[in-house]
Amino acid sequence: MKLFVTGGAGFIGSIFIRHVLSLSANFAVVNFDKLTYAGNLSNLEPIGQNSAYQFINGDICDPVAVEAGMDGCDGVVHFAAESHVDRSIYEPAVAIETNLTGTFILLEVARKLGIRRFLHVSTDEVYGDIAPGIYTEEDSPLRPSSPYAASKAGADLIVGSFVRTYGFPAIITRSSNNYGPYQFPEKFLPLMITNGLEDKQLPIYGDGRQEREWLHVEDNCRGILEVLMRGRVGEVYNIGGLDVVQNLSLARRLLGLLGKPESLLSFVADRPGHDRRYAMTSRKIKSELGWKPEISLDAGLRQTIDWYMNNGSWLAAVRGGDYRAYYQECYVNRDASLFAIAGSAHESSRS
Repeated sequence: MKLFVTGGAGFIGSIFIRHVLSLSANFAVVNFDKLTYAGNLSNLEPIGQNSAYQFINGDICDPVAVEAGMDGCDGVVHFAAESHVDRSIYEPAVAIETNLTGTFILLEVARKLGIRRFLHVSTDEVYGDIAPGIYTEEDSPLRPSSPYAASKAGADLIVGSFVRTYGFPAIITRSSNNYGPYQFPEKFLPLMITNGLEDKQLPIYGDGRQEREWLHVEDNCRGILEVLMRGRVGEVYNIGGLDVVQNLSLARRLLGLLGKPESLLSFVADRPGHDRRYAMTSRKIKSELGWKPEISLDAGLRQTIDWYMNNGSWLAAVRGGDYRAYYQECYVNRDASLFAIAGSAHESSRS
């Protein structure tokens, strides 16, 4: 089976490609990635010389490039996205263009080429803020809060419309917060780990009581492949982790594992519209496909910490100019940046 994988140089996409190619010689992969700030071909060095692997530097918003790369493939696994909530707050147009328009173009091209399976990788954030004690099902209402989550929810709906209107063979997965090796350090867990390793402050949004469900990236990739191969067309499958943990508790846990003092915790202004809790049930994928998460949070955290400790050159390479500029805006100058967002919203409401 030849797969067209979008965003395959990113965190989850690269782990998925390596997982697929390690399983069977019956798989081949075309990795289609724009190589934006979070795309990193060094994530794929272990399989770079594999004859079943091909890389194409391309933009999912370019239908000509998409068609040229997808032609001859059997299935599509769509990871490519502007995936960071804070960046979508500062620059919402980029998230809307990539996540909505890009997904639409992929669907149009895939339908034209007669692709047999199309898997759209989504997120638990489309469900929005979840009340304590509640766990979302696949048919729970979509109530996204951020521009990122709204663009992903919109993409989910476009995918569903292609299934219903055109009989297109698409499936959606929605996973909880992924973590593991190779994750770009703007995300919560690698940011906490890498700052802690260097005795830098760990920025905690608001009171830190936001709850997230944590899923090791390898467990997610196993689930995605199961859904691609055996999931029912037109269905949505939640892929959730084993633990729902408060951000502050997780940060303290990491400091303990790193042997660092809690004095490194630094409370900063909260994210605008910050959801308090995400939590899903994964009963459907467990009952239908026999999938379940296998890597405990304790084991996964230790593995992830060890990886960042032993891959300083990878970390130094990804924390270049773009990352430094983002870090300066988001954390060092956080109050001014958030004030600018608030001021812009105020002016828009007056006009």
